[in-house]
Amino acid sequence: MRRDLPEPPPADVVRKELGELTVAAPHPMTGYARSRFPHWITQYGTCDTREVVLARDGQDVVQDDQCRAVSGIWYSAYDGKIATRPSTEVDIDHVVPLANGWRSGADEWSTAKRRQFANDLVNPQLIAVSASSNRQKGDQSPDQWAPPLRSYWCTYARAWTHVKYVYALNITEPEKDKLNEMLDTCPA
Repeated sequence: MRRDLPEPPPADVVRKELGELTVAAPHPMTGYARSRFPHWITQYGTCDTREVVLARDGQDVVQDDQCRAVSGIWYSAYDGKIATRPSTEVDIDHVVPLANGWRSGADEWSTAKRRQFANDLVNPQLIAVSASSNRQKGDQSPDQWAPPLRSYWCTYARAWTHVKYVYALNITEPEKDKLNEMLDTCPA
């Protein structure tokens, strides 16, 4: 059964959250390294965050005795691609990328808080998507990259905004404008 990322709040709630976010210039990348965000930590047994998300977001997922997904079917909500090879075709995307988080305020956090942000299974921060879409996105904000499937814009904007709100991260003015445009695609 597909569960996908945790459901973000409805658009009307997210619009309120967006209005409460601080608009600010990006922080410098000074000191940034992905290693400053310990990710893919063990969640239980031998299962790390990546494997938990692969199992959650896929269909008919088979895992080996080390909890690694060895087969299954994954649908990428960003671009509509279907993947069957988790090791090469599927990436786990941080909806709000680690580098974007750094530029938005995570540079001032403790390592423990950055670990929580990088492995958050409670909020809509992690999703299995095609490796190609994740690499196209990189660390860009919605004003720089949006999912090619416009039908996913509502969910993506709700997830992005909610994660920024939960973690009290800043946004830029262009980012806020694009999020509002994307939220306009949500059903009334």
